[in-house]
Amino acid sequence: MSGAVHLRGNRVRIDSFTLADVSPTYVGWLNDPEVVRFSNQRFRSHDLESCRAYLASFVDSTNLFLSIKALNGRAIGTMTAYRAVPHGTVDVGIMIGDRACWGGGYGQDAWDTVLAWLLGRPDIRKVTAGTLACNRGMLRLIERSGMVLEGTRRAQEIVDGAPQDVVLFGKFAT
Repeated sequence: MSGAVHLRGNRVRIDSFTLADVSPTYVGWLNDPEVVRFSNQRFRSHDLESCRAYLASFVDSTNLFLSIKALNGRAIGTMTAYRAVPHGTVDVGIMIGDRACWGGGYGQDAWDTVLAWLLGRPDIRKVTAGTLACNRGMLRLIERSGMVLEGTRRAQEIVDGAPQDVVLFGKFAT
C-alpha cells in the first residue's frame, strides 16, 4: 500500500497523515483521558516530538497512518492500518479525537470508507479489528460495518480497575 491515500466518504475525507497533521490539537486528543479511555495510549504522555516519532515509524513500511477530516477540512481523528503482506490481511484501528464529532456518524463513515477501499484491493483478502468489550461505541461501529466476531480474549485488559475482554472481529473480501 504505497503512495499517498486520498479517500472521500459522505461525511469525511481520509488522507495520509503527514507532518503538517502533527499539531497541538492532535497531541491534545492523545492526552485527553476521555478520548483514550479504551486505548493503551492512556498509559503514555504525548508531545509533538513523540507524535513525530510515531509518524516516522510508518515511513518505508507497508502500514498506513491516516488523517480523518470533516468535509470542511477540520481534523477530527485518525486511523491506522497494519498490514501483514504475506497473509493478505490488514488490522485497522480508529480514533475520533474531536469529541464534538462523537455520535455524529463521522467514525462510521471513515471506517466504512477505509474498509471498502481495503477490501476492494486485490492484495487484501481480510480486514481485522479488535476492541474492548466495554467500548460500546466501537462495538456498534464494527458490527454495523459487517465485521463478524472471531474470538475473545477473556479478561485481557484492565479498565477502571476491572478486567475486560478484548473482542476480535474480521471481514473477508468478497
